[in-house]
Amino acid sequence: MATTMEQPPPFARELLRWRTARRVSQLELASRAGTTQRYVSFIERGRSVPGRAVVLRLAESLGLTLRERNALLLAAGYAPAFAESPLDAVELAPVREALDGILEGHLPYPAVVAGPRGELVAANGAFDVLAEGAAAELLEPPVNVLRLALHPRGMASRVVNLDAWGRHIIENLRARALHSPDPLLDGLVEELTGFLPPLSEPGEEYLGFAVPLRLRCAEGELRLLTTLTSFATAVDVTLAELHLEAFLPADAETAEILRKRDAQRR
Repeated sequence: MATTMEQPPPFARELLRWRTARRVSQLELASRAGTTQRYVSFIERGRSVPGRAVVLRLAESLGLTLRERNALLLAAGYAPAFAESPLDAVELAPVREALDGILEGHLPYPAVVAGPRGELVAANGAFDVLAEGAAAELLEPPVNVLRLALHPRGMASRVVNLDAWGRHIIENLRARALHSPDPLLDGLVEELTGFLPPLSEPGEEYLGFAVPLRLRCAEGELRLLTTLTSFATAVDVTLAELHLEAFLPADAETAEILRKRDAQRR
């Protein structure tokens, strides 16, 4: 006699997929989410149907992004919990004003706001030192700051330590893609990797704690460090996926060049 095994419902399969990807045991997930291992096992086998609040707890315990949490809710048959507002929406006006203030306040140093795959959302006046000499097609909207950074007709021709700095960008992207699988991000990583020279050993371009961007400009060589800031408590998908990248001078000469450039712009 042949027997037919019922396949678990979509939510059960998705929960198992994410738990496996995160390398979390049923016991650990249950502990994080405030439930029992038996209940998690029943969910993954399709024997129990969790409520909306439980789905959200499980998604949070797995460290899913807001977009991924919405997708998990949909798989369980529930409506998404987190809005995805256009950046120009009225309700996001305070956020736009705050970002504009941060960008302006960071002058004379460059700063940009970008989307999850490097889509340029906003930049301050010092962005010109990054875009200087780039091919026109790389600066046509929608601009991708990651492509601009590593493309041979973008910043790459002016980056002294392209190997080390470029690998730093690629590895960060790979880590993000591993944590939150995204075919579009995988494609971007593959494209950007093709722009880099053959891998070499780390050299003296490392400061011991960070990889500076060494960028040639008309006034000399800039040495810049970068910081990334995100909306850690965002409850809107659009905001959660934005990040602000701010460049800081790694030496006095760089700071002076950027101060003079800023004075000339004003």
